Amino acid sequence: MPGLNISAVPPAYLGVWQRTLLTTTGGTHDTSTRVYWLQTERLFADLRIPLPAPETPEALANQAGFAGLTEITGDICQWHRAIDFQPPNGGEDIGRMHFVDSEKVLEDGLDGSYHEVWERLPESLGRNRGTWLLGADGRQGCLLLAGDCFLFAAGRRLPLPHAPSLAALLDSGNTELLDFELSFGRHQGGVAPWRIELSTLPARIGARLLPSDADPDHPELLRDTHWLNSLGATPPAGGWKACERPLYPDKEVTP
Repeated sequence: MPGLNISAVPPAYLGVWQRTLLTTTGGTHDTSTRVYWLQTERLFADLRIPLPAPETPEALANQAGFAGLTEITGDICQWHRAIDFQPPNGGEDIGRMHFVDSEKVLEDGLDGSYHEVWERLPESLGRNRGTWLLGADGRQGCLLLAGDCFLFAAGRRLPLPHAPSLAALLDSGNTELLDFELSFGRHQGGVAPWRIELSTLPARIGARLLPSDADPDHPELLRDTHWLNSLGATPPAGGWKACERPLYPDKEVTP
């Protein structure tokens, strides 16, 4: 496959965007799913939790989220997913973007099949950085910061086979397929520092991603194994290490 030539995204995209509306030509009209997209200069992570809050394995399998590299050419935005809560289905994640103003952007499918409205969280302006993570057990993940917000992702050890959905792969004896963490929160302005507010792992809600003394502005925070190795519900044995970019086995990625 051709390589990915990824440049820094325009500054207008940086921050956390909350989806406030999804409509599709199939009749979907969704304003309740909690969706956050955190964008840094190159890396992104996206978390999508339906309401009511999922509790059963079947309901948890309907969550969504992914992370990787963002590529923007003109008004076309493509999200190259390196890790994905849902299994691969052969499709690509590409939309046409239109900024209504600096804090609101509209996304439309290239085929016109969907329309989304995104609004930027004001507390996500300011600091903007992140790091891609590689676990000693082969997992990939990331920790991204935007303003007062964070989004942490930790993928699975083994990739999923192609399938229409995670629910199609799930059975009562294989709930480990749900072991994919995407956790969103605020590191200072929330109820407590680094408190997780929303997660694909419900038991993580209310937990701390990092200790309260972890300074989001410390220059070594995103590369220091002292902090990185504690990340996640199940940190990899041998820890996480920071790496330059996601790994795509079927693509060559260049900066």
